[in-house]
Amino acid sequence: MAEENRLHTRYEEIGRISAPEICVLPGVLDDISASGCKIHYSFPVVVDLDNEYDIKISPLHHGDQLPLNLICIPQWTKEQEGNTYIGMKIQYSPDANRLSSLIKYLEELSKDQLPDII
Repeated sequence: MAEENRLHTRYEEIGRISAPEICVLPGVLDDISASGCKIHYSFPVVVDLDNEYDIKISPLHHGDQLPLNLICIPQWTKEQEGNTYIGMKIQYSPDANRLSSLIKYLEELSKDQLPDII
């Protein structure tokens, strides 16, 4: 698999997505970075790539119980085996500071999981 060139590191993180303009049912957060995220729905949904969406993300690993309010623009969609995968670019959002805090937390968590090299 080709390595992706990204401005910011993506961290695998599971969570719940609420984006009523995309679908009334919740989706799933697959990964997140300071500038984007990948989400999926376990059924087909239609996404307008020219639209901004208000998305609420409730990550699993962050201690804050309030969902992050983010404004996102879809960059791509992919249908696979009945699932819809969506890559989102995060715009400046009301919860930008809380997103930054989550990314720092996930970065520290990933450092803790690296094996010690002697």
